[in-house]
Amino acid sequence: MSWGTELWDQFDSLDKHTQWGIDFLERYAKFVKERIEIEQNYAKQLRNLVKKYCPKRSSKDEEPRFTSCIAFFNILNELNDYAGQREVVAEEMAHRVYGELMRYAHDLKTERKMHLQEGRKAQQYLDMCWKQMDNSKKKFERECREAEKAQQSYERLDNDTNATKADVEKAKQQLNLRTHMADENKNEYAAQLQNFNGEQHKHFYVVIPQIYKQLQEMDERRTIKLSECYRGFADSERKVIPIISKCLEGMILAAKSVDERRDSQMVVDSFKSGFEPPGDFPFEDYSQHIYRTISDGTISASKQEIGKVDAKTTVGKAKGKLWLFGKKPKGPALEDFSHLPPEQRRKKLQQRIDELNRELQKESDQKDALNKMKDVYEKNPQMGDPGSLQPKLAETMNNIDRLRMEIHKNEAWLSEVEGKTGGRGDRRHSSDINHLVTQGRESPEGSYTDDANQEVRGPPQQHGHHSEFDDEFEDDDPLPAIGHCKAIYPFDGHNEGTLAMKEGEVLYIIEEDKGDGWTRARRQNGEEGYVPTSYIDVTLEKNSKGS
Repeated sequence: MSWGTELWDQFDSLDKHTQWGIDFLERYAKFVKERIEIEQNYAKQLRNLVKKYCPKRSSKDEEPRFTSCIAFFNILNELNDYAGQREVVAEEMAHRVYGELMRYAHDLKTERKMHLQEGRKAQQYLDMCWKQMDNSKKKFERECREAEKAQQSYERLDNDTNATKADVEKAKQQLNLRTHMADENKNEYAAQLQNFNGEQHKHFYVVIPQIYKQLQEMDERRTIKLSECYRGFADSERKVIPIISKCLEGMILAAKSVDERRDSQMVVDSFKSGFEPPGDFPFEDYSQHIYRTISDGTISASKQEIGKVDAKTTVGKAKGKLWLFGKKPKGPALEDFSHLPPEQRRKKLQQRIDELNRELQKESDQKDALNKMKDVYEKNPQMGDPGSLQPKLAETMNNIDRLRMEIHKNEAWLSEVEGKTGGRGDRRHSSDINHLVTQGRESPEGSYTDDANQEVRGPPQQHGHHSEFDDEFEDDDPLPAIGHCKAIYPFDGHNEGTLAMKEGEVLYIIEEDKGDGWTRARRQNGEEGYVPTSYIDVTLEKNSKGS
């Protein structure tokens, strides 16, 4: 099957077909280009999606800790890698398919143009030979007609008796001339005809088959190139399938890594305050006065007085327990984390100590490296000046001293917190009265104090005789003021048990800060509550009395 033998007379059809082949090649190249743009946009949108949902980590405290969060962020990382593979697909298609197609289309156009020009030249040469043969044929035909006319004129004059011998001789000469011309044209026509037939045979059996064969090979190469590009188009995606599979497997592993028990434990670790739950309230028997005897010196009366004191102490101290279940007071973040509950404070201090120890280790390693370099410089002065290391060495020593002081300070705070935590555990098994009194010393954060003198403090003693009604409500008497304070900063006091104050406001102090960061204060109108110790300027007065 050859175009040269089967399609010898279809030059224009082959011209159109080869042009269609190039147009189809360029159309497929356009399709690949649009597919590349889709892959690039898809990868870009995936990366933007990952960037949108990735955490913005400004500090280590904001790093995800729950397994569900870590799994989600691992999935985002895998999705980011997946987007990278889509970019690889786009790059592979652009290089292996689209770029190759565009280069081949350019070469194909050049080759097609050259073959068609050769075909047109061969056709033009054959047309020229045909015109020469046709001209010689027409000239031979014309000379034959002229010779025939000369023959008829000669015969007419030769048969005419009236014609002169000169006229006959002239007609004979004309006949001979025309006959000679006709013979020459006949030979010319025969030569041109033979030449044309040879060129025509060469054209249709040699030149045109060769040109058409080249066009056929060109078109077949175009078809093969399309087949290769089709395969490359698929291979570009098939190459990344193993990596994409790994990305998907990573997502599945991230899903399997979610541990609900571990997350629940993290919630406990994150929000555990370290406080003990409130104990049981004792039964307060207000009916004891019914059975009171007339004699004030009896044993029952003594028991009643003890019970009454205990009741007053319990009720008076229970007033400060309401904020244990409320919101945490909003205050500034203190350096020793005293604004936090004991357990959270202990965790924060331990984290800070660990960080400081790591920094101290780095500085110590740097100091050792500088000392070694200094020794090398001292032994080999040509390598450097030992004195140039002295400023850096002094700075490192200062950093080490500073870090050691920080570690010592934080360890002291940590020991204080752990000591309080241990003290709480000891008091857990104490008597009901001591337990309730200890609860009465809780601050709005629920922290405890270790001041034993303050634990047993009851309301001020009343003199004189009291009615039974007064005995039941005498714990409403205000506590005596032990000093005064001035508010340095305003405090909103939205949480239950706290006292709002304005900047510059003067308050009475009725209970000192017991180490939990809160001071109990009272306004002149009798309103009481806790205020942050760091928000006030305290002045204690030994002989101050209640308002």
